[in-house]
Amino acid sequence: MHLHILGICGTFMGGIAAIARAAGHRVTGCDANVYPPMSDQLRALNIDLIEGYDPDQLALRADVYVIGNVVTRGNPLMEAILDRGLPYISGPQWLAEQVLRDKWVLAVAGTHGKTTTTAMLAWILEQAGLRPGFLIGGIPQNFGISARLTELPFFVIEADEYDTAFFDKRSKFVHYRPRTLILNNLEYDHADIFADLAAIETQFHHLVRTVPGQGLIIVNGGEESLRRVIARGCWTPLEHFGDSEGWSAQGDESAFTVYFKGVWQGEVSWSLIGAHNVLNALAAIAAARHAGVASAQACAALATFESVRRRMEVRGQINGITVYDDFAHHPTAIATTLGGLRHKVGAARILAVIEPRSNTMKLGVMNQALPASLREADRVFCYSANLAWDATTLFAAMDNAQVFENMEALVAAIAAQARSGDHMLIMSNGGFGGIHEKLLAALAVV
Repeated sequence: MHLHILGICGTFMGGIAAIARAAGHRVTGCDANVYPPMSDQLRALNIDLIEGYDPDQLALRADVYVIGNVVTRGNPLMEAILDRGLPYISGPQWLAEQVLRDKWVLAVAGTHGKTTTTAMLAWILEQAGLRPGFLIGGIPQNFGISARLTELPFFVIEADEYDTAFFDKRSKFVHYRPRTLILNNLEYDHADIFADLAAIETQFHHLVRTVPGQGLIIVNGGEESLRRVIARGCWTPLEHFGDSEGWSAQGDESAFTVYFKGVWQGEVSWSLIGAHNVLNALAAIAAARHAGVASAQACAALATFESVRRRMEVRGQINGITVYDDFAHHPTAIATTLGGLRHKVGAARILAVIEPRSNTMKLGVMNQALPASLREADRVFCYSANLAWDATTLFAAMDNAQVFENMEALVAAIAAQARSGDHMLIMSNGGFGGIHEKLLAALAVV
């Protein structure tokens, strides 16, 4: 079968492309914005990419068009598909019908930490010899790819609450029907499609309703929002993490002991930073245990876990300055990431470079929380192009913050203020105009 994927360069749709190719289908695709790492992964799979959405692509005569949620009514290719009555389907529905139907699905949902926790869980199962399939919203460095299909029964998936497609406004994750479900956390986000936190909680409860009675739901015990979700009805056994009644940890962020209901389970010693990653690890260990992996074996596997690209990824070190790339785009994620870096580097200077790029941040729904989320940074640089609110006014009270609408001016200012020993943390959920390479080039000549 020939699949033509609209919006193929998104992390999810790019993963669909890789899985479909592995299943023996012919795959082509198109997108308006093509940038690494997904574009590199697709080209490595010899998947033909077309820039833009020209209706001439119908000449490919695909058997089915798989529609990403970036595609809206008015998209010229989509309009042509509708006008001609051609077959189309959403990515999550295609995955559910063609791949997940016969799998033991382990899903990871939550506002923060989905990608890293999903990658951890996939790696634990891999190290245990279970060779899971997976679809992750990023590229785990242990695997080098965001998605794969195997013949074995386990499939690990990042379960996103964003909507499925323009013609299916349910959250993606309601299609997956997991047997093992992690609920990592739940905050307000995606202001472009959800009116409030209660609306997101409703979608999470729809997900809870799909988990069988013989499955397992693993819940962050410190999240009031998740307690409300579960209180609406739950028909599946529960395990909590992050509290003494369930899965807990004692020790430092880099080396800690894992307990379940007060009983020793194993020791984790690894290179990741941040208390949030300890919680991610507890959830992944619990989920792996449900799939048959001994807790001590899961803990040992995390010693070789190398995280995910764009999650505190070191992009370069030059003249004593370390440049990191991170996906953080929500105030809570920004604060958590900065807190982890501060714990690692101590009194060294941290230069935070942010692009408020998510739909929620561009709308300004959470902008008042941004200054406080950046308190661990010594210097703050904000790129304000394409915002619907005034970043200069927002950051005016911070004497260590500067706002720029011009990329060249931003890079020049950062390079001028950087000095040996600094840690430069770049945070965006997009390509950020290739700022990482531009900064490394500028730092090389300072």
